[in-house]
Amino acid sequence: QIEQRIEPAKRAAHSVSKRLQACLQGQCGSEMDKRVKKLPLMALSTTMAESFKELDTESSLGKALEMGCCIQSSLAKILAEFEITLEHDVLQPLNKLSEEELPIILKRKKTLQKLISDWNTIKSRLNQAAKSSSNSSGAGAGPGASSAANKLEILKEEEEEVKRKVEQCKDEYMADLYHFSTKEDSYASYFIRLLEIQAQYHRQSLGSLDSALAELKESHSQTEPSFAADAPVAGYYGVPLETHLKSLGREIALPIEACVVMLLASGMREEGLFRLAAGASVLRKLKSSLASGSNALEEFYSDPHAVAGALKSYLRELPQPLMTFELYNEWVKVASLKDVDSRVQSLQDTCSRLPRESYNNLRYLIKFLAKLAAHQELNKMTPSNIAIVLGPNLLWTQQSTGDPVQLDLASVSSIQVVGVVEALIQNADTLFPGEVDFNVSGMFMPPANSGLGEAAPVEEPSPEPPPAGIPALLDGEATSRDPEARSQPASPAVTRPSPEAAGPPAPQMTDDTARKGKRLAPARPTMPPPPVAQPWSTAPAPAAPEHTASPKARPRRMAGAPSRAPSVPPPLPPQPAHRHSQDAPPSPRPP
Repeated sequence: QIEQRIEPAKRAAHSVSKRLQACLQGQCGSEMDKRVKKLPLMALSTTMAESFKELDTESSLGKALEMGCCIQSSLAKILAEFEITLEHDVLQPLNKLSEEELPIILKRKKTLQKLISDWNTIKSRLNQAAKSSSNSSGAGAGPGASSAANKLEILKEEEEEVKRKVEQCKDEYMADLYHFSTKEDSYASYFIRLLEIQAQYHRQSLGSLDSALAELKESHSQTEPSFAADAPVAGYYGVPLETHLKSLGREIALPIEACVVMLLASGMREEGLFRLAAGASVLRKLKSSLASGSNALEEFYSDPHAVAGALKSYLRELPQPLMTFELYNEWVKVASLKDVDSRVQSLQDTCSRLPRESYNNLRYLIKFLAKLAAHQELNKMTPSNIAIVLGPNLLWTQQSTGDPVQLDLASVSSIQVVGVVEALIQNADTLFPGEVDFNVSGMFMPPANSGLGEAAPVEEPSPEPPPAGIPALLDGEATSRDPEARSQPASPAVTRPSPEAAGPPAPQMTDDTARKGKRLAPARPTMPPPPVAQPWSTAPAPAAPEHTASPKARPRRMAGAPSRAPSVPPPLPPQPAHRHSQDAPPSPRPP
């Protein structure tokens, strides 16, 4: 067993000494002064000394640099002493062990193996010579018999010599093994000594730093910077929810409220909200603004994907998920229920067990997500899609290891989490009855030019009563008195009026038209065309408003056809100089 430990011991001593020597920062084998000058710490000390000389002696920065120069110089000397002691007590003995002592034992072992091999060879030749000699003596006396006898004698002498060498080498080898076994403990002490030297070095360095720091603080008359006791928790991101709410005296976390208000103002129609990633620079800037507690967020209303990303990031960076680690198993059990009523009842029970802070913020967020899902035809974010992208940010397991089994369990539980969050969104009004004031703190107001992102119906403007002395207009003609229509510049006359300009007589506003906020075209009197075809009229017709909804083109009225003028002429919009065709008769005038 001792013999089998020789080779591994030699390799260990060689490898450790080689790596340990690579850790030295100074020149190996050099004297103290020369070694100190070559250390990087000394170069840093020299740079600091040159820097503080250029500053005012009363400058706090200059004083700090001067003290830093002294500290680095002291650390460099401690490091040089450590390396010299390490070389003397550890590196040199390890090198001697791996380069001299153990190789001698291994070399003697190889010599012994070679001598034994030679001895076996001579013994084989001796046996063959003895057989030849006995055969020759049986055949009779002669010159061959005496030659064989002489050869046998020579081989016996050689065999005795080799045997003596084998015994001698074997004794020396056994003595080396015994010596190694007795000194194995001393070899192990080299590594113990290494740790002792390192501990001493770090203690001296720490003591030097502590004393220098105390002196620096005293001379600088300033302690380490600290935040005011009444200041809110810096950052908000990654801060426990209870700590954040308590420090600001809020009910809803500031990043959650800010992001929800911004998304309500400009993101409800955005397709792929929470699914599409935002630009990294914009997201980082928004998170910094939220972390500083700023309510000047107007520039971010135009990028709802960045706002959604900031909200997801806040939820994910919470030390504990919003739905809490303690109730994780309860949420997973709810996901396994098939009966809808049982699932809703279990969701209510589990929500009631949430801490007050988590419950309030979860209710706030789920009510917003339900509002977002109500516009799924526009934003393509169904409750299922929202749960897929937001569920892992609301609930996750406390154990996060790289174990494949744990990863598989995490994948299964992620599917269950998505099912729970989807059920929360679908049953938001049942689980959290009542309306929610999303701008609960009143801090965040959308910019004036930012319309709400919700698909609210456009109200039809009520017509103003006509001035006295002007008769009331027909239903179809009322639109042409709209102030917006009068303020718009008229388009130049064209040879063909738009097909949308014609319409049925006196159209009535339908519910669908009122809901969409479309403006109807003025009514035109229609009469059957005469049998004789007439050329197209170039008389300008009032242009149809932009939002006129026309299901299909109407037949164009032929110019010159007999028509019945309305009882009250509609007012004409301002038009450029009319150009009439020679074949077209003038427009009818009121009687």
